[in-house]
Amino acid sequence: MTRRTRLAVVLTTSLLAAGGLAGCNDSGDDQSPASGPTKHHTRATDGGATDDAGDDGGSDDSGDTTTVPVYFVGDTPQGTRLYREFRKVAADGSAGAALSLAASGDALDPDYGTLLPAGTFGDITYDEQIVVPLPDDSWTRLPDGMSERDALMAIQQIVYTVQGVLQRRSPVVFTDGDGNQTQIFGVASEDGFSEADPIRTLALMSVTSPETDQSVSGTLHASGVGSSFEANVVWRIQDAGGDTVKDGSATAAGWMDKLYPWSTDIDVSDLDAGTYTFVASTDDPSGGEGAGPTVDTKEFTVG
Repeated sequence: MTRRTRLAVVLTTSLLAAGGLAGCNDSGDDQSPASGPTKHHTRATDGGATDDAGDDGGSDDSGDTTTVPVYFVGDTPQGTRLYREFRKVAADGSAGAALSLAASGDALDPDYGTLLPAGTFGDITYDEQIVVPLPDDSWTRLPDGMSERDALMAIQQIVYTVQGVLQRRSPVVFTDGDGNQTQIFGVASEDGFSEADPIRTLALMSVTSPETDQSVSGTLHASGVGSSFEANVVWRIQDAGGDTVKDGSATAAGWMDKLYPWSTDIDVSDLDAGTYTFVASTDDPSGGEGAGPTVDTKEFTVG
């Protein structure tokens, strides 16, 4: 049995058992991957037409730039999952620019990274399928040190990003330098890759606002997406010393089947000027007996 055939058998078995992380034109394994997210710029190793995760959308900021969703990866109690940041990229070729940013691992949040090799994406076209030319032929093979589960999550990093930018749920196919459809990381799909189940792919808690290093005055508008027990989002604000100075909860629009938006306004007018951390987490009904809550943090300043 060849390595490629063996990988296909392993992945097919994994998909049948775990619900389809590859998303091969359908909507994983919760074990932590053998290798983790990479920040290419700091170290060598380390939701479509409507987005189920909430408020994706490419809103034009100017004639030259547009704001798009870019998916990075981070660690959660369920293993490596996808986190979303809204980023400004060039309006011309925004999908390729967003994928190049995802591959760079250059997230604003220092807790996020990437599973993708470094590479620059060119023009992306779409009709019934979204066609993504790979940066080079090395992307067709499983990179050294990348686990098979990481390969599936890396593919989803691309799928969620490009579908979010284009606001289309069309299946994603990959082409080589000659424009021929090809596999990616040793995984082939004739029909293309669709977004995988968000509950098994996305971090169950993700903060959209405040953004990392945002300056806030008077009222902090906190928002994000999540899937938390009974839609309860637990939040707190910590000072530079790690002490909690404010805490509370918010209610998301739903839970269980996908990630739902949540938001809350917090009075910070009584806080001294300085740096603080906003912490949002899922509720933990197990009382610490389970894997624990999924947490996302954003550092911000009060001026």
